[in-house]
Amino acid sequence: MTALLEAENLSASYGQAQALFGVSFDVRPGEVVTLLGRNGMGRSTTIKCLFGLLRVQRGRIRMCGQEIHASPSHEIARLGLGLVPEGRQVFPNLNVEENLVATARAPRQKSAAVPWNLARVYALFPRLQERRGNQGWQLSGGEQQMLAIGRALMTNPSLLVLDEATEGLSPLVRQEIWNALLALKQEGLAQIVIDKNIKPLLKLADRHFVLDKGQVVWSGTSAQLACETELIHQYLGV
Repeated sequence: MTALLEAENLSASYGQAQALFGVSFDVRPGEVVTLLGRNGMGRSTTIKCLFGLLRVQRGRIRMCGQEIHASPSHEIARLGLGLVPEGRQVFPNLNVEENLVATARAPRQKSAAVPWNLARVYALFPRLQERRGNQGWQLSGGEQQMLAIGRALMTNPSLLVLDEATEGLSPLVRQEIWNALLALKQEGLAQIVIDKNIKPLLKLADRHFVLDKGQVVWSGTSAQLACETELIHQYLGV
């Protein structure tokens, strides 16, 4: 199957400190892929490279066969990459509905998928409809994460990227987020997910890439990862 996104041999640095050392992975249409590892091992840096927020020094990134590693962020977003950033980054002085429509974008091309709009986001997260008049700063952490996901969906992405999907959320809200991501997968939306909660990721994801010190040290399916108890302890700390 042709890859939706390909990252090939990525190297990147923060000043003189090199952060990525030849990271390679791919995402196929409709697939959920994870980037796993401890903090500071290169997961979020890889995401920054995908979105043009950090310059790729060596290597290539392709989206639907088109090279994007030298493109500015706004052009990359138009190609169908949707980001749910670490820390949520909702607009604090806009209400829920204003946050959702602020960056909304129609699908790039006609497809069988139903376009994302306010009604669909509210159906996925009914709590957002209840709070649609509240400003971003008035929302709980879980509600802000729902809003960040809804905002990304309103760009009608072909690939949704979530950096720390459930960090700092209560167990009940986490489960609501996992249920939403599973529903999106069942609709055929490809995803890259960063998170520390291995058990739900094993149920959600098709393949996993484990990063350590800026390199991919292991990759495989959920069934394979579930059997790698020693690897999980060594590289993921769980």
